[in-house]
Amino acid sequence: MRAKVTVVRANAIDIEYEAIGPRNGPPMVLIMGLGMQLTAWPDEFCHGLANRGFRVIRFDNRDTGLSTKMPALGPLTATALLAGATLRLPVRPRYGLPDMARDAIGLMDALDIDRAHVVGASMGGMIAQIVAADYPERVKSLVSLMSTSGKATLPGPSPRVLKNLLRPRPRRDTERSMAQTIEFLRLIASPGYPTSDAELRAKVERSLRRRHHPDGWTRHLIAVQAARSRVRALRRIRAPTLVLHGADDPLIRAAAGRDTAANIPGARLRIIPGWGHDLPTTLLPTLVREIADHCAAAAPLRLAS
Repeated sequence: MRAKVTVVRANAIDIEYEAIGPRNGPPMVLIMGLGMQLTAWPDEFCHGLANRGFRVIRFDNRDTGLSTKMPALGPLTATALLAGATLRLPVRPRYGLPDMARDAIGLMDALDIDRAHVVGASMGGMIAQIVAADYPERVKSLVSLMSTSGKATLPGPSPRVLKNLLRPRPRRDTERSMAQTIEFLRLIASPGYPTSDAELRAKVERSLRRRHHPDGWTRHLIAVQAARSRVRALRRIRAPTLVLHGADDPLIRAAAGRDTAANIPGARLRIIPGWGHDLPTTLLPTLVREIADHCAAAAPLRLAS
């Protein structure tokens, strides 16, 4: 099953996307998390969903991969904004999660997609929640993976994960950036679904070969830290919703998944033991089945001709 990779102009930026699956299959838009490229959605995951009949669309968020890079802030400004946002002080980031939600809608507009199943992971889950709340007519169903409502009283990351998350990303030293990224991914990995060192390194190398853009990571982090609670927005969501979360997630704790589901009317929650904050290969069949079954039940599939 061949993938179509191309770029569209949407919401005043260029968005690189890839479409996989039957052309007339129900569209499913995948929104990735902080600083991650579309390739962070594993090929096996995307093809598994495509084999269930969906037209799977994964894309680079603004400031990642081959989509538009936003104007630089400068290291001092970026550090000040990140510190202010982390301390919950009023800050004005270059862009916020609602802007990124408009990017997703702009992509759908450019591809003539009226309604789609929307699946978001981590920061992408936050963006997907905003899409479902603010553009209800565009969403057939919602899946929020390892994400949060953003409520301030929820437990935060483990101290080691938080320290690593807030470390500046090397701009020019690719080997150091690779080592730091691998270290971070190891910290948030799934204890029950281990990833080998070789597989993890191959994933990071693939990402860095495609595009190395640490400034985007920082600006994404500022956007997340500056975001307000989405609890009121979640209560407006009417799309059939599935919340999937790892019981052993050290970055966005399981309590955040429970809170997300509790605030979306009718949402179904599944907490998976042994799952951390990644998409490990051995867990992919379970995730594909859960997501495909949920979306098919929300809007029954028409068989492709």
